[in-house]
Amino acid sequence: MKKKDIKILLVDDEPDILEIIGYNLTSEGYQVITAENGVEALKKAKKEKPHLIILDVMMPEMDGIEACEQIRKVPDLQDTIVTFLTARGEDYSQVAGFDAGADDYITKPIKPKVLVSKVKALLRRIKEDETQESTVKIGSLVINRDEYKITLKNEEIILPRKEFELLSLLASKPGKVFKREEILDKVWGNEVVVGGRTIDVHIRKLREKIGDKSFKTVKGVGYKFVD
Repeated sequence: MKKKDIKILLVDDEPDILEIIGYNLTSEGYQVITAENGVEALKKAKKEKPHLIILDVMMPEMDGIEACEQIRKVPDLQDTIVTFLTARGEDYSQVAGFDAGADDYITKPIKPKVLVSKVKALLRRIKEDETQESTVKIGSLVINRDEYKITLKNEEIILPRKEFELLSLLASKPGKVFKREEILDKVWGNEVVVGGRTIDVHIRKLREKIGDKSFKTVKGVGYKFVD
């Protein structure tokens, strides 16, 4: 996908932020749409269907957390990458952001060139997703990436977003050992500050829902999906 075809929705209630970041992203060749609050962001997201949304947390009318929750309810925006850009670096706001469905979290102030680099890294996920098959079948397990749907022995299993993405990653290459750093990068984003046991907790939940024998721990390295 060419840069000129990529749409980025930039949402912040500070005009200076919109102008500076918007200018730098436009200079890189991206299509940039702006919004000043969550209500406007939701409306423009539905209309424009951006590939990436950069979303402030503290905004009038509708804050970023609520806006993200609403965005994730729109079927056409399920694959849109959402990252928060905010001065709030507290752990609780990060947790709230990921619970709302965000893919990444960037704290400001940040140099425009550094932000552009992070945007490029986030958009690489689109290319990775495009090369993956939409449906993966392993025995009685079927993973439909387009519909975020899991069926096991013909019974549908509902998984939260991060559990789905973790399972999808591991099952994309059965037998391959995914290192913990790679899992954190691809599922949570390399800028995410999460506890050391975050992956372990999600694996434990997947074992309960999919089956303990489907996942193997490689001590000191990571995890793999067992076919």
